[in-house]
Amino acid sequence: MTTRGLPTWPWSSAAPEDLPPAESVLLDATRAWVEATCEGRPALAALRLPLVTEGIGEAARPLDAVLQGIALPGSMGCRLCPRLTPAEGALLMALALAQRAPRREALAAFLRLAPPGAAYAAVGPALALGLTLRRAGLLLANPLRAEP
Repeated sequence: MTTRGLPTWPWSSAAPEDLPPAESVLLDATRAWVEATCEGRPALAALRLPLVTEGIGEAARPLDAVLQGIALPGSMGCRLCPRLTPAEGALLMALALAQRAPRREALAAFLRLAPPGAAYAAVGPALALGLTLRRAGLLLANPLRAEP
């Protein structure tokens, strides 16, 4: 499957505070997961805290499964990084496509981050995460539209 032709994430190098609420909470949770993973602490518990504060604690397991599957801790930013890293932007785009677009686009976005086996494995949990967010009233920006 080709990954060319996919758009770039609208907030590729944005400051975290400039992100919409859904993307912001996912970024906070991802950065907490990365920090815990690098420090050898339980990663699921770390990523659960930002999600619970937004009332979407049930999104923790699918997000944890996505992050474990693609295994990119070294390319993600720390909690205090002033801008999104390219990998964080690609992850947010893949999660948004899993929620808002056909599965093939989500798979193509995950293929930018991981080899085929891991990318395929990440799509299922990403779909579950998107559904959980949608049920909570959080819609990720549609990257297939011209403006965020």
